[in-house]
Amino acid sequence: MESAWRKVRKALGLRLGVHASAAGGGINVRRAPSGAGGCRRDAAVAVAAAAAAGESGPSMPVGALRPSKSGRRSSSSHSSKQGKCAICFASMRSGHGQALFTAECSHMFHFQCISSNVKHGNYVCPVCRAKWKEIPYRSLSSTSPHGRVGSEHNRSPQQDPHLPLHRQVSNRRREVRRLHTSEPADYNDDEPLQHIEAFENLNSGSNKTAEISSYPESQAVSQSSCLDGFDILIHVKAPTSSSNDVTGSLVNESSMRSSRRVPIDLVTVLDVSGSMAGTKLALLKQAMGFVIQHLRPSDRLSVIAFSSTARRLFPLQRMSHHGRQQALQAISSLGAGGGTNIADALKKAVKVIEDRNYKNSVCSIILLSDGQDTFNISSNFQGTSAGRRSLVPPSILNELHMVPLHTFGFGADHDSDTLHSISEASGGTFSFIEDEGVMQDAFAQCIGGLLSVAVQEMRLSMECVDPGVQLCSIKCGSYPSKVARDGRNGSVDIAHLYADEEKDILLSVTIPKSCEQTSLLRVACAYKDSVTNETIKIQGDEVKIKRPTSTVSVPVSIEVDRERNRIRAANSMESAWAAAERGALSEAVTILEDCRRALSESVASQNGDRLCMALDAELREMQERMANRQLYEASGRAYMLSGLSSHSWQRATARGDSTDSTTLVHSYQTPSMVQMLEHSQNFSSLPQGRRPQVQGR
Repeated sequence: MESAWRKVRKALGLRLGVHASAAGGGINVRRAPSGAGGCRRDAAVAVAAAAAAGESGPSMPVGALRPSKSGRRSSSSHSSKQGKCAICFASMRSGHGQALFTAECSHMFHFQCISSNVKHGNYVCPVCRAKWKEIPYRSLSSTSPHGRVGSEHNRSPQQDPHLPLHRQVSNRRREVRRLHTSEPADYNDDEPLQHIEAFENLNSGSNKTAEISSYPESQAVSQSSCLDGFDILIHVKAPTSSSNDVTGSLVNESSMRSSRRVPIDLVTVLDVSGSMAGTKLALLKQAMGFVIQHLRPSDRLSVIAFSSTARRLFPLQRMSHHGRQQALQAISSLGAGGGTNIADALKKAVKVIEDRNYKNSVCSIILLSDGQDTFNISSNFQGTSAGRRSLVPPSILNELHMVPLHTFGFGADHDSDTLHSISEASGGTFSFIEDEGVMQDAFAQCIGGLLSVAVQEMRLSMECVDPGVQLCSIKCGSYPSKVARDGRNGSVDIAHLYADEEKDILLSVTIPKSCEQTSLLRVACAYKDSVTNETIKIQGDEVKIKRPTSTVSVPVSIEVDRERNRIRAANSMESAWAAAERGALSEAVTILEDCRRALSESVASQNGDRLCMALDAELREMQERMANRQLYEASGRAYMLSGLSSHSWQRATARGDSTDSTTLVHSYQTPSMVQMLEHSQNFSSLPQGRRPQVQGR
């Protein structure tokens, strides 16, 4: 033991004291109090002989930071006093085979945890934010076998794997800059796709296809009637997924091969500006750990972190065991600081997509921010949505190859207008995360959809049949549509659908006088099966109505009335939002109240339709968030925009403080989303060995 101690002391060049661990097998090394002949320093270090330089120490389970809805969460500010590392919350007791570091501010950490933070340019205490003059740094040289201190008497401090301090901060900063400037000019360094044989069994597929249903507003129109606005609802439903297509308790090679799911290329763009420090960043790391766990070896992930500038943490790489470990390590190293430059981050994210050498057929970008772009949009910017959309590189806005960009606004200070405009322009959704505790659930809901894409490049087409029937309009939210000049045909580009996802399109046609049954429309769709890449064509039933000689009382279709109500509510939300932006909150509240009254008088509502109840609850919530200007600025605007995003794409978004599918406000959730949410909510109860390990901060 003496020989080993001498070598440690010689290597560190410090005046230290030794304490033999009662647990046995470890030597704890601590700096002794300064005295004659010694230079007093504030920092202290403890080295356990069993620790290896490259070995990962215990780290915080990803699910361990979820706060309760009441806002209670564990604090790290006193962790070191309780014998726990303030970064990973694991024990720092003697004899556990971990190197310990005590900073100038007296806070103690595992050496592995704090050196990982410093490696990525963080020179402040994660607990008290004090700036350090002496920086912990683990040498990159190889370790000796079993992590023991080497026996070579001539080992220099530069070769020692436990060298704890770089005394000059400027030297370390040069080292960090060298790491961060290693990004290539082109991002064509993506990892090749998984070999095609791994998916042979998937191509056997199933016989499930999308479904088309049609509902005229009534089944009969008298012979003498000539109608200009007769509504027809077209309902489309994607193929159903099996229960294990999207998620599993653990991701592994066998689970990937046993289910039908197309791989995804995913780029996540994460805000790590100064306002994300503390619990926000810890919960972001936790949420990303959850995402990484649910990606399969065939999926590829790249992460862009941004503050005043953006950097790519790692290339687009497969989430194999090695890939997941690298991703988790990169996420764990993130620290918060600086401003918010969304435009720079999006440029790099799009560059990752554009420069790929290999391409999975499903691709998406996820952006999370809690602030406003302080570099490209001034605080008093009053421009249009088009001005905000200029932040999005035009290459991903191509309608034929649009890459959906899903945005998440976090907290009360994010720029919901910009994030909503960005998502709307790219075919993505905007989610509002009001309660930081549901960040992971919001990610889970979005990922549940992205990992279940069943249909791609879907186009719905309709053609008028009988002479005199003309197509007047197509109401389909934000989906691109067109009507021929002669009104005889039209189309809607739905693009991709998640498994079990449903879309409603409301058509309006003119009906001429006729003495016999009238054939109104033929509806068809064509799409590419995501798994097999086959082109599927489906012909719907012809829409016909009877033509009785006299006027008869025919009940209005509940399905058509329900869709009318949804469109009416969405239009009222947009009008109310526009009024609120003009400062007319009372007018906005009146618009929403009038819509609620109209909904209550509808046929669907009087028949107890659940969607009408959900719409009324949503409109009421929006009214409450417009009680005053302060409340509207803090949460009302973001809540309304996330609702508009949801209705315009008929796709689930996170709104407010919950993604609970049992509440009336949340619509459009697919079974895959609900299943992923259940995984998220059970994540913290998984055994520790089955969670990915991400260090908190």
